[in-house]
Amino acid sequence: MSSTAAVAAHGAHAEHHELGFMRTYVFSTDHKMIARQFLFMALFMMAIGGLMAMLMRWELAFPETAVPGFHWVPEPFMYDGAIPPNMYNAMFTMHATIMIFFVVMPILVGCFGNFLIPLMIGARDMAYPILNMLSFWVGAVAGVIMIASFFVPGGPAAAGWTSYAPLSAVPVYTGVDWGQDLWCISLIILGASSLMGAINYITTIINMRTKGMTFFRLPLVIWSLFITAVLLLLALPVLTTALALLLFDRMGGTHFFLPSGGGEPLLWQHLFWFFGHPEVYIMILPGMGIASDIISVFSRKPIFGYRAMAYAMISIAGLSWIVWGHHMFQSGMDPALGTSFMLTTMVIGVPSAIKTFNWLGTLYKGNIHYTAPMLNALSFVAMFVIGGLSGIWMACTPVDMYIHDTYFIVAHIHYVLFGGSIFALFAAIEYWFPKMFGRMMNETLGKIHFWITFVAFNCTFFPMHILGMGGHMRRIYNPMQYDFLKPLQGINVFISISAFVLGAAQFIFLANIIWSLIKGKEATENPWHSNTLEWTTPIHPGHGNWPGALPVVYRGPYEYSSPEVAEDYLPQSRLLEHATVAAD
Repeated sequence: MSSTAAVAAHGAHAEHHELGFMRTYVFSTDHKMIARQFLFMALFMMAIGGLMAMLMRWELAFPETAVPGFHWVPEPFMYDGAIPPNMYNAMFTMHATIMIFFVVMPILVGCFGNFLIPLMIGARDMAYPILNMLSFWVGAVAGVIMIASFFVPGGPAAAGWTSYAPLSAVPVYTGVDWGQDLWCISLIILGASSLMGAINYITTIINMRTKGMTFFRLPLVIWSLFITAVLLLLALPVLTTALALLLFDRMGGTHFFLPSGGGEPLLWQHLFWFFGHPEVYIMILPGMGIASDIISVFSRKPIFGYRAMAYAMISIAGLSWIVWGHHMFQSGMDPALGTSFMLTTMVIGVPSAIKTFNWLGTLYKGNIHYTAPMLNALSFVAMFVIGGLSGIWMACTPVDMYIHDTYFIVAHIHYVLFGGSIFALFAAIEYWFPKMFGRMMNETLGKIHFWITFVAFNCTFFPMHILGMGGHMRRIYNPMQYDFLKPLQGINVFISISAFVLGAAQFIFLANIIWSLIKGKEATENPWHSNTLEWTTPIHPGHGNWPGALPVVYRGPYEYSSPEVAEDYLPQSRLLEHATVAAD
């Protein structure tokens, strides 16, 4: 039986047999329930990662003072409410690890990849539903192991989220150091989870598109998820291999990265960043697709340069493999090699610029609706541009040599990943919430959350550029112990207060989700008047998505303000007199 026929039979079977609680809500093979599981797991991990960010900012603003309300925290996490140096190191290590691997990836790739791919291509489910279920539960096990590292002898990993050798290859502190081992094991298991998902996504998109859904009729969010899945499939084995070698060094007596036995610490950097730079685009490409769809819907215009947008994402993915060395300009590489990495890094800005101008072209003379999803999507574009422009400076070797280990880099990465990925995450949750849960989110709360988050975000991260140019080091416990940093301490205090406001604003978002789940207005089948196929299913689609025959696609996903119909939208599956089904 073909995979398409198997999934169709599975969907038909599910319609006639009521599943129990465990199979419906826990060990579900329905892609929509698995998407919700990824969402709630990641929101929980976001709370943990965000708390660590707030504690770090307290230490930087008010060094070596007790955090109000934290006197109850036992040693060695805190001493009388104050953060000790080793725990500060663990916090910035675990904050970045959790936010990257257990928040951004599970929501943008795990949640919305699972939820949107079958619905938007006209499929009953994923190609491999059981593998899909396993991908979540294996990822959940990885998350449990990562959190468990806080409660083992030696505490959690504290060698930075990049875990550079030889620091990470030997116990960071005297005595037992299990946290770094669990860090490696957790990410190896998470890699297996992500590979399961990537195989499922690629197979589903290639083989299970409904009749008429050619590749160039796919919504751009599906293009972005498809390209992301290819990157995951190629990049994660490199990280998994590097983590296994690091674990062998720590536990098996090998010397892959330890100079004392003939190992090469720079080998870890090459392996990590060969994965690490495609990983940046694994986190940002889904945001680009999400922003494209939302901007088109709320501009009521076709996306400007649809094929150029798709080719630009493909170009970004291809170029991401040949720029990893710009993370290593300070490692002593040959100047000729450094120049080649500098040039390729600058070239990768071209397809990103193409996408930016196409978003602006879509907005130009559009009938723009400033809904909460649209505001977050527009913020994604603006913040990504700022992050991209600061990235040009870091591509220049002589400039990067000065600013690499400063807060300029912290500002850059947060403009790309918070300003990019997280604003896209907010936009996606608010836009597809009616389809995921059958209720509308509160628009007023959504806009209040957006404006506080937007202002506080920029007040938090833009001044970090100034700190970086002033020489303020990153990964520093107490900046006040250095005389040359004391004049910058006022900026640190301002940043921390802004960060606290930013953190507090997320309670509004959480409250909006909870209130909307319980009391939110019931959604209609197509509340945004969108063209894509997910809005042609019932308000609460069952396991199989469409109760009858699968939809047939006659056109692209962005036919807004079409002269062929009186309405300002024309769904992909609506049959007109002259509509044809294209061959793939």
